[in-house]
Amino acid sequence: MSVLETFKQLKAEGKKIVVVTSYEYWSAKILNDTDIDGILIGDDLSMVIHGNENTMNCDVETIAMHTRAVKKGAKDKFLIAAMPFMSNRKGFKEAMDNVEILIKAGANALKIEGVDGNEEIYSHLSESGIPTIGHIGLTPTHHNAIGGFKAQGKTKESEQKIITEAKKLEKLGCISIVLEAVPQHVGAAVRDAVSIPVVGVGAGLDVDGQALVLPDMLGFSTDFKPKFVRTYLDGANLIKNAVNQFAADVHTGAFPGAEETYAPSKEQLNKK
Repeated sequence: MSVLETFKQLKAEGKKIVVVTSYEYWSAKILNDTDIDGILIGDDLSMVIHGNENTMNCDVETIAMHTRAVKKGAKDKFLIAAMPFMSNRKGFKEAMDNVEILIKAGANALKIEGVDGNEEIYSHLSESGIPTIGHIGLTPTHHNAIGGFKAQGKTKESEQKIITEAKKLEKLGCISIVLEAVPQHVGAAVRDAVSIPVVGVGAGLDVDGQALVLPDMLGFSTDFKPKFVRTYLDGANLIKNAVNQFAADVHTGAFPGAEETYAPSKEQLNKK
């Protein structure tokens, strides 16, 4: 069964798809033993990992580097690599060269933001046996054109445009759609408009699956929390407390203890 058929079957059976992000080996190794369905190596790593204000600084080799690391840790998960800003907009050949880099790095599918101007790439990748996932609604690399990082689909015109884009993505061969930051009824309308799964990032409860950024859901991101994020762990404070306990143990001489210290050999003991 193809990936497309598998994804359609999940939707038909009402089985929710769960996706989280990962950018490095250690987190991927943990996620490999969880119940999630897929891992996204997103261009948001430009912000989360590298501290940039937006995703525009990310390039293909950066995504590829992180994809290779995630692949080593999550050998059993479906890996989705994002096509970063301008990587698919400088001509067909360069776009396909970038696709090759990401697939060879270990990606099982590619996520591409937007529809207009990407039709040829979506179609060609589908015909080439490379699964693609379209990203509509709030598309972060287009934030300058849409007035910032804000919810979409809040007018009838915008809602209809998103539904039309979703239908177009299905016709172009996408295996799934990421729908970000739209009202719940828009998420439901997009879900009903296509036979492929719609995975929401702030798109309400009625879509076919949910995706979150791992550092956000673990409470590691302390400077900004999107409305659609639920925090499942007080990660930042847990880390601070653990590091402070380590510092205290060092200052008081409680670390290292005997169990963290190498014992001398029998030969060395006998010499004494």
